[in-house]
Amino acid sequence: MPASSETFRRFLHRTYSRGTGINYFFARRIRPAGIGLCCALIVTSMLGVGEQRTPVYLIFSFAFALGVIAVPWAMLRRARGLQAHRTFPHLVTAGETARGTIHLVNQGKRRVASAWLTETPPDPRPGERQFLHTPEPGESKRNAFDRRLIYYRWQWLLERRRLYDGGRSLEPFVLKPGESTEVTIELTPRRRGVIRLDDLRVLLPDPFGLFQRVARVPAPPATLTVLPPRYRMPPVELPGSARFQIGGETSSNAIGQTGEFVGLRDYQPGDPIRQIHWKSWAKTSRPIVKELEDTFYPRYGMVFDTFPAPGDELLFEDAVSIAASFAANFDTRESLLDLMFIKDRAHIVTVGRGMARTEKLLEVLAAVEAEPDEHFDTLAKLVHRYRDELTSCLVICCGWSESRIAFLRQLAASGLDCALIAVGHGAAPAGFPGHWIESGQLARDLGKLPTRLGKG
Repeated sequence: MPASSETFRRFLHRTYSRGTGINYFFARRIRPAGIGLCCALIVTSMLGVGEQRTPVYLIFSFAFALGVIAVPWAMLRRARGLQAHRTFPHLVTAGETARGTIHLVNQGKRRVASAWLTETPPDPRPGERQFLHTPEPGESKRNAFDRRLIYYRWQWLLERRRLYDGGRSLEPFVLKPGESTEVTIELTPRRRGVIRLDDLRVLLPDPFGLFQRVARVPAPPATLTVLPPRYRMPPVELPGSARFQIGGETSSNAIGQTGEFVGLRDYQPGDPIRQIHWKSWAKTSRPIVKELEDTFYPRYGMVFDTFPAPGDELLFEDAVSIAASFAANFDTRESLLDLMFIKDRAHIVTVGRGMARTEKLLEVLAAVEAEPDEHFDTLAKLVHRYRDELTSCLVICCGWSESRIAFLRQLAASGLDCALIAVGHGAAPAGFPGHWIESGQLARDLGKLPTRLGKG
């Protein structure tokens, strides 16, 4: 990008940012009826210039009188002494409405009436770097004027960064001094992630509903974990056969002694108390435990590609939904599932029999972020570290490229059975070795997956 063009776009960012901030300030304080009143004042003042028209002056005078009363009334309203405590569900799903309860106490000396509560979302305005280097999808097809001012890019980024819709109480409340009440708030998360709720406001409108005062209400912050959307898919079986041996840092293919009864033996330090055979202890006067056969379970890996190409952020979100759908539909009662990915460093999260529950893996996927650079070598080393403990792997790719082909060849060369799922735009590339999911058609394509996934 030429230096002059980049300087101009920096100027646009400052202008759009300030303009959005001013618009947001007035939009919260002027209600829709107030906007209509302002429009009426402007129109009647223009029509009344230079010529006396009684109906126009009457409308102008009436609108002006309403404004003179409503603005000071709203500015003088107070809600001192309000204290609140939020109660929201810990886990919700993107696109589904979450309902929370605000416990509100009036510790002030004045009655608060005809008031509303609202959760203020974080500032959605993008930073300068993101504005300069994140083009709007289809931006190249716009006309020269729009490409020069890139205002549509600004609007697209604002929509994309807005965390949730709603967040306002369902009904107004009235609270006398010393009283408390429960106020219900509904909000709909727009995308996965962790939402911190720490800006609760009370809205105090004037009697005409034209303008309102906005005041902050002290309340401890709350956290809302938004899980990625998940889709129905058939029960799938990964390639490979269970490796019946104990090994590795975790219990991998062996989970405790819960199998068939083998015999009795003397108690040894570390044996679980539930395995004590009390009748034998009573007969022999020494602790005796039941010896059970080790029970083995297969261990599967889910290797997640966190390296989308620039401009493929939507593909990355689709890949997260695919991983979440697979995890939610995977039967972990008799197996283990390892999520492996790179975010600053190598990460592995294990769920299943005797380990964490599937919700833990979904929470991790809710917060996972894309890496700006590809680190397939680091990801391959992570998989190789657990190669001997894994039954097989499911590799979920964000797009398709030569680097991903080389990565799969590395896994295949190690002798590990792998199944491949990749998400991308349009139809599958020629010779694609796995299962292709078209972006925007996840529900359709995941529902068509075969019962047994083939090797990638």
